[in-house]
Amino acid sequence: MAAYFIMIERALDALRVTQISRTKEQMMDFGAFPAWLHTLATLSLGLGFACAIVIALDEMRRPQKMWIMAIVWPATALFGSLLWLAAYYAWGRAPAAGQDQAKPPFAAMVLKGSSHCGAGCTLGDIIAEWLTFAVPTIAVWFGWHSLFAEKTFAVWIPDFILAFGLGIVFQYFTIKPMRDLSVGEGIVAALKADILSISAWQVGMYGGMALIQFGWFSHAFGGIARVASPEFWFAMQLAMLGGFATSYPVNWWLIRVGLKEKM
Repeated sequence: MAAYFIMIERALDALRVTQISRTKEQMMDFGAFPAWLHTLATLSLGLGFACAIVIALDEMRRPQKMWIMAIVWPATALFGSLLWLAAYYAWGRAPAAGQDQAKPPFAAMVLKGSSHCGAGCTLGDIIAEWLTFAVPTIAVWFGWHSLFAEKTFAVWIPDFILAFGLGIVFQYFTIKPMRDLSVGEGIVAALKADILSISAWQVGMYGGMALIQFGWFSHAFGGIARVASPEFWFAMQLAMLGGFATSYPVNWWLIRVGLKEKM
């Protein structure tokens, strides 16, 4: 009976923390964005989704040789939109029946390698941002109100954890079959291939979000964008391009030295 009441007390404490977190989140300074920016953000997000759908539909007709790439290309199109759609048709599309896959230039191989880890980062960041938005207590667990006065910085921790985990999973299902490795060997190889790559991507993405949210939005519009807004995800699209820029030279080196497979 005593254990039952302890469980109830802990549940009530967790509920109180969630309610306090939601109240404090409502008191945060969010920007008042002009109509032109809202329209631009909405169009940019719609274009990204449209490009992802076009790629996904095309992959149904021309399945990827590695199934994981069927996730990578649409996921990266969410932020890269027309640029990644063009890259897909130039270097990522599976050949038609009876045709051989043309070998892409080395720069395109690096783009594909960077996109590979970027897809995991993209999905991890999307999940973490919406999860901590729906359950603010998670941000409290990672230091909001204790280590960080700004919720954004606390959320970046689960962002990185999920992005890193998914990025390694993506790399594992690429490198294991290509090298015919055991499960353990595949995990080690995936870690070697993507620790630097994912870290470099997240550094660029975080830097981009900081510049946009605190350097642009906060000063120009009186506050940052909330997660449940087109402006936030438009900023994330731009920040992901920053992540690609910082991870590209790292992937170039990883492929050159053989730690990462050519794709």
